[in-house]
Amino acid sequence: MSFDGKVALVTGASRGIGRAIAVEFARLGADVALVARNAAALDETAAAVKAARNGARTHAIVADVTDAAANDEAVAATIAQLGRIDFAVANAGQAADALLVRMKPADVDAALTINLKSAFYLCSAVAKPMMRQRSGAIVLVSSIVGLTGNAGQAGYAAAKAGLLGLAKSVAKELGSRNVRVNAVAPGFIETAMTEALSEQARAHFLATVPLGRAGTPEDVSGVVTFLCSDAARYVTGQTIVVDGGVLM
Repeated sequence: MSFDGKVALVTGASRGIGRAIAVEFARLGADVALVARNAAALDETAAAVKAARNGARTHAIVADVTDAAANDEAVAATIAQLGRIDFAVANAGQAADALLVRMKPADVDAALTINLKSAFYLCSAVAKPMMRQRSGAIVLVSSIVGLTGNAGQAGYAAAKAGLLGLAKSVAKELGSRNVRVNAVAPGFIETAMTEALSEQARAHFLATVPLGRAGTPEDVSGVVTFLCSDAARYVTGQTIVVDGGVLM
């Protein structure tokens, strides 16, 4: 795969899976716009991107992607600074763990806004430039809990399930303009989000993984870049599960 001359925009790019995706795009030749709220962490990602490929261009955008206008501005800034936009990855997200009866309305709203509405806003923002150039690929980062559900994560699982319907709907809307939309559903991945788990919880999760290990952010980033590549040019509206075999 080669992304020479291409430009990718990645939200939630300050750490974990988002950072790995940005680095992989750069390694394969793309220039990368990095979007997140933490400026210092974005600088670290930008350094990692430049280390992955000498000459890689980056543009760090400090923004809150739960705001629709912020997504429009990020896309406009990417085109202004890097010339175009070929790939968009909606990776911004946040766990929302609470039993259903204990979730307050504000908690539900936050879970849906951070994990689902932000992706909707990004799709809307990139749709017009991608349709104009009659090419593009969008990837939404969901989770296996969007497919299975999980006790104590009703809000989070509902939002991640929503991403799968969003991917299919936008794929049908934009397909005639050669814009593809897919989702990835990671399982247990070693990130800051999972570091807080107890050893007992980790052992429980790992016991369900046929490959016998937790995933890494790089296990996800390779699938994301594949979905954006010409190797997947006839793949759209799909959800690729990256979970070490848990759901097979």
